[in-house]
Amino acid sequence: MKEQIRLRPPRRRVERRAVLWWTLRALLPVLALATPLTWAYVAWEASRPWAGPLLALVAGGGLLHTAVMPAWRLSVHRWEATDGAVYALTGWFVREWRIAPISRVQTVDTVRGPFEQLLGLATLVVTTASSSGAVRIGGLDPVTASEAAERLTEITRRTPGDAT
Repeated sequence: MKEQIRLRPPRRRVERRAVLWWTLRALLPVLALATPLTWAYVAWEASRPWAGPLLALVAGGGLLHTAVMPAWRLSVHRWEATDGAVYALTGWFVREWRIAPISRVQTVDTVRGPFEQLLGLATLVVTTASSSGAVRIGGLDPVTASEAAERLTEITRRTPGDAT
């Protein structure tokens, strides 16, 4: 019997280590903005009165974002790969539910950036014939991502259709 493809919450969570990955990714821009503002504030406090309030805004807002966003995203992010489709739920304020039917899958890859390698994580990238672009599932264990990529590649190879 053919699997019914419908919009539903995916069943699998990403790894808890993804929280640290998202935290580092959120903290880097805050540091990149706060460092020159701190330097301007310390070096030229009298001639740059805007630097103090701007530094407080950047540091406060950035640290609040860094403290809240990763745990929030962990509670939302889900994924699942079945014989009929790849399901992904991502986001934190704006949630995106994606379903990629296997017949539309063109390529399946795993990606491991520097932070992901350091934390033992990987991203599964499922490229489809869609104007929305690839389905990216970050925060996976590298073995899980690799196994999912191999499984999806095999299922896609056996699935009739032209992925367009």
